[in-house]
This record gives sequence, C-alpha cells and structure tokens, in this order.
Amino acid sequence: MSRIFGFLYGIVAYLFFFATFLYAIGFVSGVAVPKTIDNGPTTPFVAALIMDLVLMSIFAIQHSVMARPQFKQMWTKIVPVVVERSTYVLLASLALALLIWQWRPIQNVIWQVHDPRLANALVALEAIGWAIVLLSTFLINHFELFGLHQVANNLVGKDMPAARFRTPLFYNFVRHPIYLGFIIAFWATPMMTAGHLLFAAVTTAYIFVGIALEEHDLIALFGDQYREYRRRVSMIVPLPRKSPPSKTRVRQSP
Repeated sequence: MSRIFGFLYGIVAYLFFFATFLYAIGFVSGVAVPKTIDNGPTTPFVAALIMDLVLMSIFAIQHSVMARPQFKQMWTKIVPVVVERSTYVLLASLALALLIWQWRPIQNVIWQVHDPRLANALVALEAIGWAIVLLSTFLINHFELFGLHQVANNLVGKDMPAARFRTPLFYNFVRHPIYLGFIIAFWATPMMTAGHLLFAAVTTAYIFVGIALEEHDLIALFGDQYREYRRRVSMIVPLPRKSPPSKTRVRQSP
C-alpha cells in the first residue's frame, strides 16, 4: 500500500507541476490565461515592487535550499527517500503558483516593438526558449527530474540506477540549456513592462546563483569528469568547444 500511495502521490505532484508550468508560460507570454505578468489588481509602485520581490524570493529560497544535498540528508529523515523529489517538485510548484496568483503588475512600458515582423520574431524566439527548456529536461531524464521515475521504480520494487554523467545534444554546446531556455523566454518579448523587466532581471540573477550552487554539487558528485566538461563547454552562451589539453611528451636526455 505504501508503494501504491507513493506512486499516486508522485503522479499528483507531477500533474500539478505540469499544469503550473503550462500556466507559467501563458503568464509570462501574456496569452491564453486570465492572469498574466501585466494584468491584475492595481497596486502602488513601492507596494507592488516589495510584493513581487517577496514572491520571487520565496520561490528562489525554496528552489535552492531544498535542492542542496545537505538539506536532502536532513529532509529524508522526515520524508521517505522515494518521494523526496516529488515533494520538492510539489512545493516548488506551489511556490510558483503563489507567485502567479499574488503577482502585482507594474505596467509602465519600458519598450514596445511596433514593427509586426520584429514583434513576431520575438514571440517566436520566446517560444523557442520554452521549447529548449522542455526538450532539455527530456534529454537528461524528464521523469527522474520531476520525481516520476523514482516512484515508478519503487512501485515495482526496483532500485534507482546510479547517476551517470551524460551530455546529450544541447549539453554539448552549453552546460545549462534549461537555464538558457528560461533566459530567452523571459527576455524575448515585443512589449517589456517594468513588472516584466523586474521578473526577468531577478530570475536571471537567481539563475546564475543557482548555476554556481548546482555546479558545486556536480563537481562533488562527478569530480574531474565534470571539471573537464566545465573547462570545455560554456555555461550559458553557445561558444566553440575548447579542445582537450594536448599531451606533450618530454624528451629525456640519455
């Protein structure tokens, strides 16, 4: 029964995440959802700024702290290991849902593109950003990343395989294509309001903090293998890969 409960819990957490993620796309892009980044209750500028910063801080703190190995060691004394990832995903989704629900728009226009061709190109670029995010999760194991693999294996009595270091497709060009996709999606817009700019700037800053924390954990997990990968492949901006260091032979005197 505990295995069945864990599996159902994982499915509910995943479905809630996926619904929240889809809504977040509409929220940022301003299409197909009733509440977007640029509409909502009118709030004085300072109050809106404080509220939005608090909401983004809640998401960032939850997202970063719960992902750290030290926290997981403590947390899994309370929450079963098999549903630890699903719980993390559920709480992250709740934090995102809270942000969307309570977000206060700041509607001052920073820039607006009036040329239809350029505006459509920015909308297409934003869509590409979201596509990169989603595809990148499948490249590394989407279902493990969001907790389903763990609860499914537990249901049938299988252990999770050991972590393997892989660099499929996008990961050969940038170390963090998921974050690259988010940055593109957040900044590529034909109309940038002050509220959208605040969201894009703060989340981008958080992304680079998250990268530093994540890479520290990856080095601890994979050691020199990840150090060499980091040396050869750029962090966010796709750049030509650096060649491996040449092995020079030193000729010894007889």
